[in-house]
Amino acid sequence: MNPSNLFLLALACSSLLMMVVWKISVIIRNAGIVDIAWALGFAPLALLYRICGDGEPIRQNLITLMVVIWSLRLGLHLWRRVMGHHPVEDGRYGELRKGVKDHENFFFFWFFQAQALLLAFLSLPVLLANFDCRVGLCVSDIVGFLIWTVAIAGESLADHQLALFQANPANRGKVCSSGLWRYSRHPNYFFEWLVWVAFFVIAFPAPWGWTTLYCPVVMLYFLLRVTGIPYTEQQSLRSRGKAYRAYQRTTSPFIPWFPKNPS
Repeated sequence: MNPSNLFLLALACSSLLMMVVWKISVIIRNAGIVDIAWALGFAPLALLYRICGDGEPIRQNLITLMVVIWSLRLGLHLWRRVMGHHPVEDGRYGELRKGVKDHENFFFFWFFQAQALLLAFLSLPVLLANFDCRVGLCVSDIVGFLIWTVAIAGESLADHQLALFQANPANRGKVCSSGLWRYSRHPNYFFEWLVWVAFFVIAFPAPWGWTTLYCPVVMLYFLLRVTGIPYTEQQSLRSRGKAYRAYQRTTSPFIPWFPKNPS
């Protein structure tokens, strides 16, 4: 199967997946499950590309393993977060419901389909890497794998440190500013972005691989301007007030760096 037809098949599978997930969300009235489905959806697409691609098998195996591990880790993390608060729905989706009122099912159907489109297009670095016929592993593969290793380790550690902090009743209303959170207000988002940089680095030498630069760029835009940092910061300011404002003054918003002295 050529890459174009394989992409169309992946798009159809993503659309079907989100259609099923949308129906479940209507039944349980929790649109937050779209985040879980989106994260987990990359794993089956990676396996589909591995089966249908005709590139260097070693590279195919490497990129597939990387995507599956990342997808399952993120998907299970989101499952614990979303379903741990169920039936309470994430505030983002609650606000969307208020805006669409009587047309919420229609709106969310197409919202979920937009996620399917995003899922398919963001999987293109993985697709193209599976059609890269250069023999053996190359420098780009090794560099990409090293970036991915740092990213997965950093994101997992940041999530673990935050979970431990939140599990302590004594920390209620306080700001997590220890571990990686001492150097960035959102280390989990930073390392998540590095995952996409790693996928692009591996895909870059493949035919048309350079075009997938949009993947880390789009993810950076979403994290910095849309659903990542802006919403999280608003929530933190509402719940922690002055303590979080003080944290903002001393701590880098995204890229880990040494904290500033309080002014």
